[in-house]
Amino acid sequence: MNISIIGGGAWGTTLAQVLADNGHNVLIRDINDKFVEKINNTHLHPFFDLEIPSTIKATLDLSEACNYSDILVLCVPTKVMRSVLHEINTHINTKKLFVNVSKGIEPETSYRVSQIVEEEISKNKLKGYVVLSGPSHAEEVILRKVTSLVAASKSTEAALEVQNIFSNDTYLRVYSSDDVIGVETGGAMKNAIAIVSGVASGMGLGENARAFLISRGIKEIVAIVQALGGNIETAYGLSGVGDLIVTASSMNSRNFQCGLKIGQGMSVAEAQGSSVQTVEGIRAIEAGYEIGKKYNLDLPIISTAYQVVHDKIQAKDALKQLLARSLKSERYW
Repeated sequence: MNISIIGGGAWGTTLAQVLADNGHNVLIRDINDKFVEKINNTHLHPFFDLEIPSTIKATLDLSEACNYSDILVLCVPTKVMRSVLHEINTHINTKKLFVNVSKGIEPETSYRVSQIVEEEISKNKLKGYVVLSGPSHAEEVILRKVTSLVAASKSTEAALEVQNIFSNDTYLRVYSSDDVIGVETGGAMKNAIAIVSGVASGMGLGENARAFLISRGIKEIVAIVQALGGNIETAYGLSGVGDLIVTASSMNSRNFQCGLKIGQGMSVAEAQGSSVQTVEGIRAIEAGYEIGKKYNLDLPIISTAYQVVHDKIQAKDALKQLLARSLKSERYW
């Protein structure tokens, strides 16, 4: 089967290897000519300098990639997702299945990617939409280490198709789901708590503090998922708590590293700018804060983090603010 990947960064090219391992033909489209040249001429991963299957090809031409297959895997930052989809819509003339593997919330609108797709892709060009998400560092998947994801769609047929395309018996297992809202929201909001966990580590607060912030952060992720119409089971599954586990304490996590640098004294802008990959967690904090206001949710960790990323308070004062809240019983629902 031919499959197109839009975005040949760390995760996009890694997923290309998964698909090639599974016997599919893959064409990656990226705007970075050095990435494209590296994939085509040296057969090396553009980020990790590891050899990838020579059957993987790359192009700068979006039209070529769009018309290479009927399955388009979206792997671009959410801040540019709308513009990319708008352009894709001008290049396609047949129905496509869109598979989103980016984890984030659109700036300004706080839309999930499925909502952006619905607005930007004409109905007569949209075969279906699937979000593929879960605890998955590209640094491990590229080495073919065991990983599990979840494919969610309103269409059972589409979810099962993606499940089968990406799964193999060696290192990648994919589960199916019909909870698009839950999977998208959990995948985005865990980045917010990963930032907070990184800040705690950067401040030298210790493992006890991080366990406190992560476990109470789970409650806030669940509250947001439910408020938006997702299922609590999804929030506690691979795309929610599962992804949080791998993101909130690993140096492979760009969001954890960003928080770590903030905790060590860097400004938010400096911490974001120091990453060669997109840090979605800052926007997730902002989106979570706005969602909390809209639905009147009690989100003390995200609300406090919002003040930190907008330079209203210092990280050390944020900790005092959280600890000074009125005492209460531990209730998760």
